[in-house]
Amino acid sequence: MALTISAQQRQQFAQEGYFILERAIGDAELALLRGELDRFIAATEAAMDATGADVQGLNHRGKRYFIGNRHAEAEGRLDGFLFGETAAAICRATIGDEAYLFVEQFVVKMADVGLKFAWHQDSGYLKHNLPGYTRTYVTLWCALDDMSEENGTISVLPFSRAGTRDVIDHLMDPELNDLVGYFGDDPGDPVIVPAGSIAVFSSALLHRSGPNRTSRPRRSYVVQYSPEPIRRPNGRVFELAEPLLVGGRLAPRPITAGKPGGS
Repeated sequence: MALTISAQQRQQFAQEGYFILERAIGDAELALLRGELDRFIAATEAAMDATGADVQGLNHRGKRYFIGNRHAEAEGRLDGFLFGETAAAICRATIGDEAYLFVEQFVVKMADVGLKFAWHQDSGYLKHNLPGYTRTYVTLWCALDDMSEENGTISVLPFSRAGTRDVIDHLMDPELNDLVGYFGDDPGDPVIVPAGSIAVFSSALLHRSGPNRTSRPRRSYVVQYSPEPIRRPNGRVFELAEPLLVGGRLAPRPITAGKPGGS
């Protein structure tokens, strides 16, 4: 069944910077995403074993995992989700008829881990790396588990309460190395949704997440699309720039010989 973005959801995105799609990911796609994540975690831990380390970049064995921009290595049809009709419908309703995959990243908070992320805009991190770049993009925060405040779901701060819809300068937290863009006392609105739901928000929306205090992992898949390729000053692509939409239509995907996920 094709995904429909309502006029009310479009208006909420324009006015407040986000909307929620409950159970937008079907059971088969949800199982595929979880399966690919399990495989990537196993590969990450095998790489740790090979070096005798429990830390690899942002990954900490048994505590947290950030596994990004690896869809080309996926054994299943991960591209079917990243470049499919659901993502296309969301992008048409938010950033328009031109859309490029910018980042895709699995984020896992393992059980009983006090990991949290400070208030920030996704574009705040981009502006930190590419000073002067302020054009916004869209984030699809996909819940791979039932989300609650106890397991560290995200909270969002609507534009009207944040007092801005611009990309603002962030400050570095010296303890956590997080970039922080809001220091007020508004707790935000927690995104409490069932597995398979998608929180769709502007990269200028302030959001945060709490620690996982439950006995089970909290898994999400964060996918971002930009309305144009984002480039470094030297012209090289920053992160990814794989077309999803060109002139409002799905862009053709390259055929990868011998790869099950190619389409």
